[in-house]
Amino acid sequence: MTTVMIVDDEQLIRAGLRAIVAAEPDLDVVGEAADGAQAQSEIARLRPDVVLMDVRMPGVDGIQATRNILERQPEPPKILVVTTFENDDYVYDALRAGASGFLLKRSRPEEILQAIRMVVQGDILLFPAAIRALAAARQDQVASAGRAPRWHGQLTDREAEVLRLMSTGLSNAEIGETLFVSLQTVKTHVGNLLAKLGARDRTQAVIFAYESGFIQPK
Repeated sequence: MTTVMIVDDEQLIRAGLRAIVAAEPDLDVVGEAADGAQAQSEIARLRPDVVLMDVRMPGVDGIQATRNILERQPEPPKILVVTTFENDDYVYDALRAGASGFLLKRSRPEEILQAIRMVVQGDILLFPAAIRALAAARQDQVASAGRAPRWHGQLTDREAEVLRLMSTGLSNAEIGETLFVSLQTVKTHVGNLLAKLGARDRTQAVIFAYESGFIQPK
């Protein structure tokens, strides 16, 4: 059973998401919160596996709440930020802060459920094309800020290859098939490159790779 918490300042949105998620036999909605501040205390108390986090809320928004939760919780949940527009700068900042992916409020119920299950699985990138588009829009801005990645040159050739394949949305199993290596070998490479990048998960790793110019959006 995967436990889910819903955070949104609109009660109607919370009710709609709850109805979708709670109808599934393998998912359980354990709580709700109406803002980022309440979310932080409730998540510490309820310890959900996945949080659906509205990105724009009064007071503590979804970005700051995501950052605080991931920094302060000893075993933090996976966070999916929920937004109206996929090209929202708030979404990019939330992903950079460590959110594992995002959902559009207009997503179909089956897309919402698939996203929750995918982030729990943790070995595939949600909506890689959308992440590429977000990164492309921010790349010039990041370059002008002069962020020099400390990990350039530290990745082995195989780790770099795995990172590029991750950015296309391939799962660990698909990367293994592409490179003709075992699943365990891929997991080892992923773990090593995440450590070198200082990334929480593959989503954050791909964001860092685009930001640095290591991967160029197409």
